[in-house]
Order: sequence, then C-alpha cells, then structure tokens
Amino acid sequence: MRTPPRWRSVLAPAAMAAALAAAALGGTGAAHADDHDAPHAATPAPAHGPQPAHPAKPDHPAEPGRPQYPGKPDQPVHPAKPEQPGHPAKPEQPEQPVHPAKPEYPVHPDKPQYPGKPERPVHPDKPAHPAKPVTPVTPVKPEYPAHPAKPVHPEKPAHPVTPEKPAYPAKPVKPEYPAKPAHPATPAKPAYPAKPAKPEQPSKPAYPAKPAKPEYPAKPAHPATPAKPAYPAKPAYPAKPAKPEYPSKPAKPDYPAKPAYPAKPAKPEQPSKPAYPAKPAKPDYPSKPAKPELPAKPAYPARPAKPDYPAKPAHPSKPAKPAYPAKPSKPDHPAKPAYPAKPAKPAYPAKPAKPERPSKPAYPAKPAKPAHPAKPDHPAKPAYPSKPAKPEHPSKPAYPSKPAKPEHPSKPAHPSKPVKPEHPSKPAHPSKPDHPSKPAKPSKGKHSGHEDKGHGGHEGHGD
Repeated sequence: MRTPPRWRSVLAPAAMAAALAAAALGGTGAAHADDHDAPHAATPAPAHGPQPAHPAKPDHPAEPGRPQYPGKPDQPVHPAKPEQPGHPAKPEQPEQPVHPAKPEYPVHPDKPQYPGKPERPVHPDKPAHPAKPVTPVTPVKPEYPAHPAKPVHPEKPAHPVTPEKPAYPAKPVKPEYPAKPAHPATPAKPAYPAKPAKPEQPSKPAYPAKPAKPEYPAKPAHPATPAKPAYPAKPAYPAKPAKPEYPSKPAKPDYPAKPAYPAKPAKPEQPSKPAYPAKPAKPDYPSKPAKPELPAKPAYPARPAKPDYPAKPAHPSKPAKPAYPAKPSKPDHPAKPAYPAKPAKPAYPAKPAKPERPSKPAYPAKPAKPAHPAKPDHPAKPAYPSKPAKPEHPSKPAYPSKPAKPEHPSKPAHPSKPVKPEHPSKPAHPSKPDHPSKPAKPSKGKHSGHEDKGHGGHEGHGD
C-alpha cells in the first residue's frame, strides 16, 4: 500500500520528533541508573505537532481519460495436422560371429620386499655463539662559540636621470614612377592538322560447327586417337611500304623587340640622424666592509678503540654416510602364448530398397490478422513564448578597393606539327585447322562410385 504524497510530508516530521524524544529519554534514564550523583541532563527539544496539509495546486488541467481499446477477436481454430506415415521397419542385422575365448594370463610371481632405509646419524649439538662486545659510549660534542654579527652595508647611490631622445626628422616624399609600356599582342595559335583515319580491323574467322554428341554405350572400349593432320603452310607476309619522309618544320618567327624601360627618377637623399646626447657617468660604489674572521673550531676528544671479537669454535666433523644394501634383481616374465587365428568375416546381406515417401499435404491458409484500432489524437501543445529580439550588430566598414591587376602579355603561337604517316595494313592470319573430336566418356550411375570402390556389395572380402 502506497502512502499519498500529502500524508508523507506530515508523517515524516512527526516520526523524526518521536524518535528524538525516545532517544533522549532512554539516554537520561540509563545515565541516572548507573550514577545517582551525576548532574541532570539537558531538557529535550519540544516535539512539533502535525504539520497542516499542503493546499491543492489550482489551474492544473485534469488528465484526459485513456480510450478503451476494443477486445481482440476470437482466433480461428487451426485444423489438426495430418498423421505422418510411420518409418519403415529396419532390416534385421546379421548375427555376430562368436569369438574364441582369450587365453588365461600366467600368474606373476610376488615382488621381493625392498630393504628398509638405514637410520640417519644424530648430528651433534651446535656450539653456543659467543657474547657480542659492548659498544663504547661516544663522548658528547662540545658547544661551538657564537658567530659574530654581519656588518651593515652602505646604501647604494641613486642612478642619474637619462636625457630624452631627440625627435626624428620627417622622411622625404617618394616620387611617382612613369607608367609601364604595354606588351605587344601575341599572334593567334595555328590549327592542328587533321588526324589520319585508322585502318579497318580484319574480321574474325567463323567457328566450325560442333559435331553432335554420340549416344553413350555401356562401357565401350576407347578407340585409338587418330593422328593429327599436318598444319598448312603459312602464307608469306607482303612487303611493307617504304616509310615516307617527314616534311621540314617551318622556321619560328622572330620575337618583336621589347621597348626600352624609361629611366627611373633619382631617389632623394635621407636626412642625417641627430646625434644622441652623452650619458652621464655612473657614480662610484662605496667599498664593502671587511668580513670578520670566524673563531677556531674546538678539538674533538679521541674515541676509545673497539675490543676484538672472540675466536669462533671449529665445526665438528660429520659422520660418514652408510652404504645402502644392493637391490634384488627382478624375475624374468614368462613368454606370452600365441593368439588363435580370427574367423573370416561373413558377408553382409544386401540392403533392401527404401520405400518412397508419401507427399506432404498442403498447409491450411492462415487467417487474416485483425486491423489495429485507431489511436486517439494527442492534445494540442501550448505555443512557445516569443524570444526577445536580438540587438542589431553595427555595420562593418567598407573594405578599400584593390588596385586593378596588369594584363598578362599574350603567348606566341606554336609552330605547326608535321603530318604523321599512315600505318601499313597488317596481313590476315591463316585459319587454324579443326581439332579431332575426342571420344566421350560414359556417365557413371548414382551408386556406381560405391560399386567401384567396393562399398556396395562385399563380394571381394572373402577372397
């Protein structure tokens, strides 16, 4: 059961107040029970009464009722599936041959008992370590005398004021240059000569008609392959025409002489820079006071010499390892008896022909699915409030106009190209002779591969 949201806000403070009051009363009671002379505990905070319920929020439209969807129509009963025919009875398997009984293995003799391991000798007790010598006490360091105080340095003199730099003189105005002369016009490009027509390709010879396939006899003997006929002699190639001479290239026209550039005006002389004023000399720094001498360090007392460690005792000698007894030799195994010869495997009977499967009945037509009910329209959404207009940006200043680019001079005309000679016509290839047709191989049946390999009938196993 869920608690309404309005009652939750009322129950939460009341439960918290009751829990706090119970904890305070329990704590004070336990304290007074243990110690009667203890001071009184602080009074607990008064419990708050139930809070008033929050008023309902007005101007909230009620939720529209959900439409009731129509119930699903009754599904049609599917017809019962037809009974499938049973599987054919499996053929009886041949009886397995009776194998002869295996011979009994000879009884192995009992293994001899190995001798027990010898007892290990008892090691003697280790000698006790000697007592370590006592470290002597280090003497206390003497106190150093106090360092003298550092002398006070004199104050540094103030730097002289640097004079201001003189103003640079104004640069002279740059003179205007005369306009450049126009380049001569480039002559027009001559037209290319017409390309020669390509020679026609020779037509391919027609393929000879294929002979009809003969009927396949029952495993006939392959006839001997007839000898191939001799190829006809190839015709001699016609003589190629002589290569024509290329026409001489026309001489290139002389380029027109470029006009002389006008003389540039002389650059005006720059005014001389003014001389900088002399900097004032820096004052001499006062000499630093002499460093006081430090007092001499006191001499350390001599440390006492460490006593020598006592000599360690020698380790006792270990006893000799005893020799193990010799292992007994293993007995020889008896020879295995010869196995009897296995009987010949009987031939399996021929497999019966599989019955033809009956044709499956046609599936019944599936019923049409019912149409989905129409969904109700969504309630209209409230219109969004209009956004405040953005402030207009200040207009950008106009870009300065760029100067016009000078016109490029036209390129000179290319000389005319020589005419290419025509390609000589190639001779036609001689037709190839027809190859003799090979005898067709007979087709193998569905189970002929098993019969050839010997898997269908086991007739050759007994041999």
